[in-house]
Order: sequence, then C-alpha cells, then structure tokens
Amino acid sequence: MSVEIERKFLVLGSGWKALGQGVAIRQGYLSTNPDRVVRVRIEDDAATLTIKGRTNGITRGEWEYAIPLAEADQLLNDLCERPLIEKTRTRILHEGMVWEVDEFFGDNLGLVVAEIELDSEEQAFSRPDWIAEEVTDDARYFNANLLRHPFSAW
Repeated sequence: MSVEIERKFLVLGSGWKALGQGVAIRQGYLSTNPDRVVRVRIEDDAATLTIKGRTNGITRGEWEYAIPLAEADQLLNDLCERPLIEKTRTRILHEGMVWEVDEFFGDNLGLVVAEIELDSEEQAFSRPDWIAEEVTDDARYFNANLLRHPFSAW
C-alpha cells in the first residue's frame, strides 16, 4: 500500500503564478465515499485512476494507476459524478519541497489551495510567503466534497 501524507493551505494573492507553469486538470469521482474515494484524472496528456482510503490525521492509503487516455475520457464523460472538477495545477519548488497550487474553475471559481506532500506527519517544512491559513482538517476543501458543496455556495 502507498501512503499519502498531505497538508493543505489557502493561498494569498497571485504572485505564486510567476513561480511555475500551470497544467490543466480535469477530474471526476466514481465514488466519494470517505472510506474509498475513487478518482479519474486527466492531467495534460496522461490519465490516472486513484483509490484513496479514509483519512487518519493527515495520512491515508493511496493507490494510483496509469490508464489509457481514451478510457479516462470515457469514464469522465459517462460514469463520474457531476460536476467534474476543473483546475489548473502549478508545481512550485520551495526550499527543496514541491508545493502544488490548484486554481479551481466552474462552480469552484475563486478557490486557490496549495498542498504539500510529506514523508511523515512530523516532517518540518518552510512555508512560502504566499501560503495562508491551513485547511488540512477542513473537509470542505477535499476535492471530492467540492462536487456537492462547491466553493461558490459557501
């Protein structure tokens, strides 16, 4: 089993945009059950199927598999819950760590969050000056929850 240890933060301003190149992501969910989230994602010209277990603290099981682009497109169009999540992801290197900044569109327009993946829950890291409040424990910010409770409705 793979493990994901991740912390999530709100983002200040737009200065971070100059620090990396964004890539379009389209993703949908076959299951949003907290015990087994199943996601289909197309990022650039690559597609993945990801299964995530229940979050325990900031850690959860994660399994990710490459799938054919045409099959991912079919799953997104025909089987995934609606609406799909559309966002641009910018990966930014800061003091040896990669921050992934997601700028959302559609019903989640205006939401910008940054995530950092860690090797352990106790791992120390430096926060860039464009990082704001931590929202790791706020389930509203889970992508799977943004389907039924989009940012525009908060």
